[in-house]
Amino acid sequence: MKEKECQNIKAIITSLLDSYRESESTINSNFACQLNHSAILTVIDKLRQLMFPYHFGKKNISPDFLEYHTGELIEEVIFDLVKEIECALRLRKNMESVSGEDFKTQAREIVLKFLSKLGEVRCILSTDIDATFDGDPAANSKNEIISSYPGIYAIMVNRLAHVLYQLDVPLIPRIMTEHAHSLTGIDINPGAIIGRRFFIDHGTGIVIGETTIIGNNVKVYQGVTLGALSTRDGQALKSVKRHPTIEDNVTIYSGASILGGATIIGKVVVIGSNAFVTKSVPEGTRVSIRNPELRFTTKQECRDCLDISCMELGQEGFWDYQI
Repeated sequence: MKEKECQNIKAIITSLLDSYRESESTINSNFACQLNHSAILTVIDKLRQLMFPYHFGKKNISPDFLEYHTGELIEEVIFDLVKEIECALRLRKNMESVSGEDFKTQAREIVLKFLSKLGEVRCILSTDIDATFDGDPAANSKNEIISSYPGIYAIMVNRLAHVLYQLDVPLIPRIMTEHAHSLTGIDINPGAIIGRRFFIDHGTGIVIGETTIIGNNVKVYQGVTLGALSTRDGQALKSVKRHPTIEDNVTIYSGASILGGATIIGKVVVIGSNAFVTKSVPEGTRVSIRNPELRFTTKQECRDCLDISCMELGQEGFWDYQI
């Protein structure tokens, strides 16, 4: 039995090795350097501690030790992130023509530039928290928003990932935002440009594409899509503006879809729930769809009704309401 099991395992190994060779043109497995996803997630956690030192990580940090604590976290982020960015650069470029030291130097320079932006990111995040508190009557405090709101977590990760995206770091920004996506249901591509006081309410099902531009003081509810009209040309669209531009003070209610790179939503526009928008909307406009007609029918009325559509509703021919 043991010998047969060993033969089965060898067959499994052989099958996998064959698949590696067959798929090498699309999935290159011959890399000495591999990204450590756990390390990247650890970096996100440490960056969140740097953004909100009194809410996450070590508890009861004395103000007297905040400088030491911050310095310790910065050192740990540098150590982890330099290694991961170096690896990402190796995976993207031809390793044979450039020495490993060049990659390490480049990665360290990128990390230091990234860290120099943290203060700015934190200031912008504070405006997002203000907008969330001002816009949500269910919020009891800003501490509650920081500690528990998925929208703030998704925005935080996206703003940090966007800085790395701007620094032309491959792979890692997308890993960061997809991690936030998996936790919150909010899918924001790291390439999206987002202004101050961005408020995501509830958030589940929101999709914001790579070339989206969002102005200041924009409010977005659950299920909103800021997407492309078509992706049928695939990679040929890579450098094309595919997603809409949302100007300042716009509100987009749940389930709305706004599509297309040429679509511009003007200032102070309100987009109603479930609207499907593929053309630009002038400043100050309200966009809505007509409410569906509700039909209320009692059981007796339904039994007396000869309408085929009514009789097909079920064995009793009755629903509480029909939309």
